[in-house]
Amino acid sequence: VQLVESGGGLAQPGASLRLSCAASGFSFSDVAMSWFRQAPGKGLEWITSIYNDGGSTFYADSVKGRFTISRDNAKNMLYLQMNALKPEDTALYRCAKYRAWYPKGEADYWGQGTQVTVSS
Repeated sequence: VQLVESGGGLAQPGASLRLSCAASGFSFSDVAMSWFRQAPGKGLEWITSIYNDGGSTFYADSVKGRFTISRDNAKNMLYLQMNALKPEDTALYRCAKYRAWYPKGEADYWGQGTQVTVSS
């Protein structure tokens, strides 16, 4: 199993970024996926999940209305569109997979992450 995130970087407040997560080594279309983040000095925060078929999505209140999770099962890709970025969105963003078609229990594999820094 391999999950590789990309797309992070430095952004100004109010700007947008799109993160990607390339998945391999498992049947991507069979499992739910999530994005988590970890800010400096803080614990891991779940921010969003998506069912295996993309039919259902869930968001933390901290990102609801600003971030959008999506997936392309034909390309084995997971995405996170981040709009209206705030300094408090600064964190290491990691994608994760589940064993089931919905986000049941804990994720079983994680990517290494991509850093997002929001600053003027």
